[in-house]
Formats: sequence, structure tokens, C-alpha cells
Amino acid sequence: MTELRPFHLAIPVDNLESARTFYTNTLELEEGRSSDHWVDYNFFGHQLVIHYKDKINEALRTNPVDGKEVPVPHFGVVLDWDTFHSFAKQLKSKGIQFIIDPYIRFEGKVGEQATMFFKDPCGNALEFKAFKDMGQLFAK
Repeated sequence: MTELRPFHLAIPVDNLESARTFYTNTLELEEGRSSDHWVDYNFFGHQLVIHYKDKINEALRTNPVDGKEVPVPHFGVVLDWDTFHSFAKQLKSKGIQFIIDPYIRFEGKVGEQATMFFKDPCGNALEFKAFKDMGQLFAK
């Protein structure tokens, strides 16, 4: 297997300052380089960039997964089990409005995982998840 390398993801935000406040203060991500139109973040060891872009009027799409309507597109990180639960608790204490509250998906089945979904202030959907057994990450 190849060494896992950090990914780079750039996402649009229609309000740079509110998005910056969210990613810096709510998610408590370390801010990197920035300009008047974009901000880099250390997203759990990966590079996330928020770019100012006028709002596109597109309806949020979903797909059914384990009885829930999962927003598409979305992005996030697979955390370790304990980090996921402490992060979920931290987000709840900050009043995050979850699209899908933290819960155990596929409980007792292949791919069992903790997951949660919420949006940033500009409507980008985020998913954070964790596996008790990381060997289940790509299990069939």
C-alpha cells in the first residue's frame, strides 16, 4: 500500500468572514496562508482551502444511507474513535445544527461507524466519521 498523503480540497464559500470564523473558532482549525479571497486550513493534517465565490442557487441533493438522507456533495475526515466522540461533544456544546446527529451507522454490520453531518455557514456539508476497527474502512 502506498503511503497515505494529505489531500488538498478547495471549497466555495459565499461569505469569507463567516466561513473563516466557523473554521477557525467553531472547528478550531489552524489557519495557514490567506488573502482577501481565500484561506488555507490544517484540516486534521490535510489542506482545506475556502475560496470566496458568489452563491450558486443549487438545491442540496441527498442519497439514502442507513435510513438517513445524506447530503451530496459532502466532505470530511475519518477520525479515531475517541477523537470523534470528543469532537461531537465539542460541536454540540457550540450549538452546531446537525443535518444528521452523531450516531452509529450500520450498527452490528460490516462497516459499522460513528458519523455526523452538519453544514458550514455557506452551506457546504461536512461529514466526520470514525471506525472502532479501522480495518472496516474499505470492508465489503
